[in-house]
Amino acid sequence: MLVLAVDTSTPSVTAGVCRLVHGDHDPVVTTLATRVTEDARAHAELLTPHILDSLAEAGLTPADLDAVVVGVGPGPFTGLRVGMATAAAFADAVGRPVYGVCSLDGLAERARAAGVAGELVVVTDARRREAYHARYSPDGTRVSGPAVGPAADIPTDGVDHLVGDATRLAEIAGGTRHAEAGGEVSTASDGVTAPDPAGLVTVAAGDLLGGVEPAPLEPLYLRRPDAVPPRRVEPSPALRGVDRRGGAQP
Repeated sequence: MLVLAVDTSTPSVTAGVCRLVHGDHDPVVTTLATRVTEDARAHAELLTPHILDSLAEAGLTPADLDAVVVGVGPGPFTGLRVGMATAAAFADAVGRPVYGVCSLDGLAERARAAGVAGELVVVTDARRREAYHARYSPDGTRVSGPAVGPAADIPTDGVDHLVGDATRLAEIAGGTRHAEAGGEVSTASDGVTAPDPAGLVTVAAGDLLGGVEPAPLEPLYLRRPDAVPPRRVEPSPALRGVDRRGGAQP
C-alpha cells in the first residue's frame, strides 16, 4: 500500500510517500521519499511542491497512491488548516481516502523509531510560551493529552524521556514541576521535533490495512485562534449628533 503523508502542525512543512505492508507482528512502514522545510510562514507555498517532489523522487504519480494521511494537530490555526485542506483536496482529486491522525501521536512514533523507550512526553510549540503535549506509556499508548498549557507546568513525574520543540523542552527543564519530579528526565530534541511521514502512517496503519472507513477530518485546535474578527465599537458620546463629514447635524 502506497500512502502520502503530510503535516503542518509545527513550523515544519512535511510531506512524504511511504509503503505500508503487513509484518510478522506489526505493520512495516518504509519511507520512499520525503521533503521537510522548517518555515512557519511557508506552509501554503511549500506543501504542494513538497508533495509533488516526493512523488517524483519515489517514481510515482498521484494515481499510484492508495490513501492519504494528514496530521490534524494540535497546532496553530493557520498552519494546521493548510495541511488539512491540501490533504483533503489532493485525496478528493485522485479519489482516495484521507485519514486524520493526532500529530503528537506521529511525533511519538517517530521518537520510538529513533530508539526512545519508556514513559514519553512529546511537546510542540503552541506559542505564547505554551506547549501542546501528550504522554505515552512504554507500549506506545497515549495515556494523557493532547493538551495545551505553559510548558513549565507540564508534569514529568515518572517520565523517562521528553521529545519535541527545543525551546519548550528548555522551559520544561527549568520549571518547578520538573524540579519537583527530581529533574532526571532525559530530553531528546536532536531532529525529533515534528512528526515525520513514517510516524504518521504508523499511527494510521491499523485503519489503513484494515480498510476502515476514515472519519471526517476534525482539526485539534485546543484553543481559539489568535486572530479574531474586530468587535463593533460604539461611538463616543461626545460624537453623538456630529456629522462625521464635518460639522454638527441640524
